[in-house]
Amino acid sequence: MFDRYEAGEQAVLVHIDLPKEGDREDLHELELLVSSAGVSSLAIVQGSRQAPHPKLFVGTGKAEEIAETVKIHNADVIIFNHQLSPSQERNLERVCQCRVLDRTSLILDIFAQRARTHEGKLQVELAQLRHISTRLIRGWTHLERQKGGIGLRGPGETQLETDRRLLRARIKNIRARLDKVAVQREQGRRARTRNEIPTVSLVGYTNAGKSTLFNRITNSDVYAADQLFATLDPTLRKLDIGDIGPVILADTVGFIRHLPHDLVAAFKATLTETREADLQLHVIDVADPRRKENIEQVQSVLKEIEADDVPQLLVYNKIDALDDVAPRIDRNDEGQPIRVWLSARTGVGCELLSEAINELLAKKMFADELKLPPQHGRIRAALFNLNAVHEEQFDEQGNWLLSVRLPMAEWNRLKKEMGHDLDSFVAAN
Repeated sequence: MFDRYEAGEQAVLVHIDLPKEGDREDLHELELLVSSAGVSSLAIVQGSRQAPHPKLFVGTGKAEEIAETVKIHNADVIIFNHQLSPSQERNLERVCQCRVLDRTSLILDIFAQRARTHEGKLQVELAQLRHISTRLIRGWTHLERQKGGIGLRGPGETQLETDRRLLRARIKNIRARLDKVAVQREQGRRARTRNEIPTVSLVGYTNAGKSTLFNRITNSDVYAADQLFATLDPTLRKLDIGDIGPVILADTVGFIRHLPHDLVAAFKATLTETREADLQLHVIDVADPRRKENIEQVQSVLKEIEADDVPQLLVYNKIDALDDVAPRIDRNDEGQPIRVWLSARTGVGCELLSEAINELLAKKMFADELKLPPQHGRIRAALFNLNAVHEEQFDEQGNWLLSVRLPMAEWNRLKKEMGHDLDSFVAAN
């Protein structure tokens, strides 16, 4: 029997072309995933089928070819570029006498390597346990026997039942701990809402350059590399944008086609930053020939986490990889920014991104000239306390002429607190 416990770093990759759009995967992306996981690819076995085989996913002849390739290269693991059922994995391992991983397991392993924060590690462990819980019987037939030894013979729990019970208990424990973290996140979000600080969330396909852009415009040092899922844990930074003032910029995990549902479920608390943002910056690798498909995959995941109704600005990144593409802002018929072309690596066009963000968030702001009579010094003091006064002058009657800019929600709250219709003090009235 092959050793199931030894982690393999020498892999045979298997990629099958399937006609159904929902079943198709990209071979180049598998190679990137394998490289990101720190695994060496020894050989690639390719084929095509009309539909996956219910027992082996591939046909019996292709399974024997895979087994032969494993023997020739002395591989430690077989990695399929597809999602396999537990029985398919078990049957393939029996034929090939080698450990078999599917695409989902590979992505989960990468996430486990990338997690750095306490929350991130808990989320990844939860996703892994959910995935493993359906696969406890793979190659573990010895676990189906009841425990032996003094006091353990006879009726009682089998080892497999014990493992399942312990697994359920661990999942319950992790969920409880994540619920506490979610409460803390919600408190932070409420504080930002009370202060009316807009939130801008970076989203996009993995390796599109989100973290590089994040570092460029916030002067941060978040880890960024030319690999899939280089950044996993969410990072928040305060950023000053033109007339808007401070905004919170959130860098989140990159998406990928067929992102495992267990991961989406585990990371829902983290992805709340994306769902409740005032604006999404959808970062796109403009030099990627699959950019159209990548955009569709990102929109699909956003819909799954109920974040598809948040206003979105497309950021076409990596224009330095193309010829004769200049930085610019594309606008719709109403003159509203819809796309920004830039290079996060070189910094070209990043000032246009700030300009576009400023325009899109401006509609959430109140900006006008106020004419306050001398008896309304309390209103003037409140505006100064909010850092809303940008310029102050006086007229011949002693009225204050204030140039004011603040979030619209803050302006409405101030009207309620002061008990005045502050709109009557707008100089244009």
